[in-house]
Amino acid sequence: MKTTVSKKDIESYREQGFVTVRSFLSSQEAAELKGAILDAVAELGEQVVAGEGTDDTPAGDGYYSKVFTQRMNLWHINDTIKKFMLDPELGRMMSDLAGIEGIRVWHDQTLIKEPFGNPTGWHLDNPYWSFHSHDAISIWIALDDATLENGCMWFIPGTHKMARFDNVMIDEDLAGLFKVYPEMAEIDPVPVPMKAGDCSFHNGLLAHGAGANMTRGRRVAMTCAYMPEGSTFNGQRHIIHPLPYFESLNGGDVLESEAYNPLLFSRSAVSAS
Repeated sequence: MKTTVSKKDIESYREQGFVTVRSFLSSQEAAELKGAILDAVAELGEQVVAGEGTDDTPAGDGYYSKVFTQRMNLWHINDTIKKFMLDPELGRMMSDLAGIEGIRVWHDQTLIKEPFGNPTGWHLDNPYWSFHSHDAISIWIALDDATLENGCMWFIPGTHKMARFDNVMIDEDLAGLFKVYPEMAEIDPVPVPMKAGDCSFHNGLLAHGAGANMTRGRRVAMTCAYMPEGSTFNGQRHIIHPLPYFESLNGGDVLESEAYNPLLFSRSAVSAS
């Protein structure tokens, strides 16, 4: 796993809201992670979220379920996925990109575009979550080649600087986000095709989406969202958290459960050692 980051990468990420890292994983690592993901997806069946006590929510059969096969919190049930997604050096890399002191897992998820899968409409990530931050960051790893034909990622550069915490759901209205943020529609989107093993990092408030899968093959990707150390609960429940844990939280509580949101990296911990 290539976890070094250049000054140019950092500047690009902070200005544009995303950066692409080619050959982030070797071919062997990509194959290992892909195999682990497919095993975890098979283990979950129709259940969306892994982990004891989480909602046993079936995937459903509407438009959203045909955007991608989505399975979350896979690090809870697969040690290989945990090894990759909770790597401390990855945490250091993302902390450098985002300019933060430390970083915790929010949740991972595989997003598999099935053959002829629906496009992913424009959206922001962070407003869906149980904390608000201008510095949340996600990794998106291609485990098959992600192309214009099978649904690669698209980003709208710089929109993380415009965004508030208003958002839309991912549904048939692909451009619904622009009713909330009409200024974003004035910026040209950028497609980011990737080879298997490439990855991108994007800010949790950056407008992004993905095309339809117009091919007969799957497009397998692994993503994970991360929150800055010290992020606080905003009162909004997310399905990754069991109900008893949610009910134990009050607005403003620091989200620091090692069971649900483990710490990858902290500069203060490094300084103290």
